[in-house]
Amino acid sequence: MKRRKQWNTTRRIVIVLLDVLVLQFSIYLSFLIKFKGNIPERNFYTFEQSAIYVSIAFVLLNFLLGSYVFYNRLKGDILFNTVIGQFLISLAIMIITFFGRWFAFPRSVLVISFVISVILLSLYRIAVYQLYLRFSPTKKVAVVGREDKVASAIRNFDSDKNNRHKVVCGIVGDFTQNVSKIVDDVDIVYLADELPEGEKLAIYELVTRKEKKLFLPTTFENLVMIRPNMMNFEDESIIEASDFRINEEEDFLKRVFDILVSLVLLVIASPFMLITAALIKLTSPGPVIYKQTRITLDQREFSILKFRSMSATAEAKSGPVLATSNDARVTTVGKYIRALRIDELPQLINVLRGDMSIVGPRPERPFFVDQFKAENPHYYLRHNVRAGITGYAQVYGKYASDYNSKLNFDLLYIKNYSLLLDMKILLQTIKILFDKVSSKGVDESEVAEKVDLSRLKEIEILK
Repeated sequence: MKRRKQWNTTRRIVIVLLDVLVLQFSIYLSFLIKFKGNIPERNFYTFEQSAIYVSIAFVLLNFLLGSYVFYNRLKGDILFNTVIGQFLISLAIMIITFFGRWFAFPRSVLVISFVISVILLSLYRIAVYQLYLRFSPTKKVAVVGREDKVASAIRNFDSDKNNRHKVVCGIVGDFTQNVSKIVDDVDIVYLADELPEGEKLAIYELVTRKEKKLFLPTTFENLVMIRPNMMNFEDESIIEASDFRINEEEDFLKRVFDILVSLVLLVIASPFMLITAALIKLTSPGPVIYKQTRITLDQREFSILKFRSMSATAEAKSGPVLATSNDARVTTVGKYIRALRIDELPQLINVLRGDMSIVGPRPERPFFVDQFKAENPHYYLRHNVRAGITGYAQVYGKYASDYNSKLNFDLLYIKNYSLLLDMKILLQTIKILFDKVSSKGVDESEVAEKVDLSRLKEIEILK
């Protein structure tokens, strides 16, 4: 097992190093094309001196974008990641060469290297992806729990992107005995539901003894145990569960990060905001900015700012309702600004005011907060941090996820918080701007869809 981990680490390092070599070759080739095969000494010095800094920025950026993660990926994801990554690294090169006073880095080289690097990196990464699919074995999964939980898990595993995990067995009764029957034939046992303590411990022991992987859901009990503190009292070792809060030092750094990022984004986005405001004013009656009461840190109410994407009387008769796909209340301009998330840009002002953060749980309206709190006693914990423009649930979940699923993402974010995680989510948000599913609203037919276990002929169901 240790040797396998060492091999995996070595393989990742090799993949990253070759990735860097492809990038640097692309830049060098761009200089050759620019200067027709004869690079002036001054320009070559610039390329040479900036190479190490560009390489570090490139690796860090691609780690944050998830470019070196190949599970749950399609070729289109790899191509899109590469285009986004190279656009951002082109901006990074401008910044690096400016601060390094390496001014002999022509902008035309940046344009040429962008095109060449996108092509070469895409070819290289797709080749690595194909090798991954060929030589990385598919993991066989057994899902354990009540029928509804098993059905939901099977639906989530059964996606086009899931290229390395296949559910081969569902266990919906007599859990310990049925797991013992199939444990030798699977790689992963996923406890998708809360089980009686005795059966749960028996399955833990069985899976550990057989050296199989154990997957657990993000239930409140499991979330509590993330990032524990270890304490020792004489012969007693104690696990102290960490709070669902961000400590004061990290919260201060997060606030500084929010202010800096929101100021930069406001400067960059201001032309788009002016155009959007003009289009809204010209195409539909009503205010340009839409204010709505939402809940943030410590369950405090605030007025969220958005570009109006619906008619001014959208909820005059219906009262508060969640947006749905193909919502008739959305205006023509609103359809496009929602798809591109431009309607969210005024929330940068909310960030500067201290109502919101760049990254955090999306703020809900008091009407829905009261409803969700009545159904889930842990819902209040998401208000231990400021609400965010984007969040963990928006990047790793989907718009149509139910509030319990989003709550689990939010609590996971709070437990795992770091400034690096905020940076990662912020970069990952760029990708979902172009994801139609993420911005269209709740598709009621999709939410209602359930998997009928009796129809899953290829999956063994043990009761």
